[in-house]
Amino acid sequence: MAPTLYDEKPEPGDLIEIFRGTYQHWAVYVGDGFIVHLAPPSEVPGAGANSMMSVLTEKAMVKKEELWDVVGTNKWEINNGLDKKYEPRPARIILREANALVGTELPYCVFRGNCEHFANELRYGKAESRQVRKAGEAVMVAGVATVVGLGIVALAGALFGGSKKENKNTQ
Repeated sequence: MAPTLYDEKPEPGDLIEIFRGTYQHWAVYVGDGFIVHLAPPSEVPGAGANSMMSVLTEKAMVKKEELWDVVGTNKWEINNGLDKKYEPRPARIILREANALVGTELPYCVFRGNCEHFANELRYGKAESRQVRKAGEAVMVAGVATVVGLGIVALAGALFGGSKKENKNTQ
């Protein structure tokens, strides 16, 4: 199990991944039990990003809330998984930018500008979402499998369908 506040205290600038069932919500830990995250403006304070509005909205609000208010009963972990790929920015810069954005309304797009893009941009200066990439890869694999499957059916039809006609003609 990945570390949680019970095992390891997050450090300012750490990324927090909150497991919401079918998706993960991302935030930046800013110290003293608080996180900064991108959430739909329609949500009441403390609701976190639990509603489907987080997927359907075109705008989102940068909020500073207590970690436990956003986590609720969900599991969470510290996840700085892109540290091997990108150099994390200094914590003081992450915190300065995160706090300066609190209260700002930003464009939101689940594919190009979601909470994971937001958190990664603060930590690494790169707006990246592994969730979106994984979902895109899954769709691509499913599409390739469908095309390959249809190709095999067509090939089988061409190979075996023709031989039935020939057998009928020779009888």
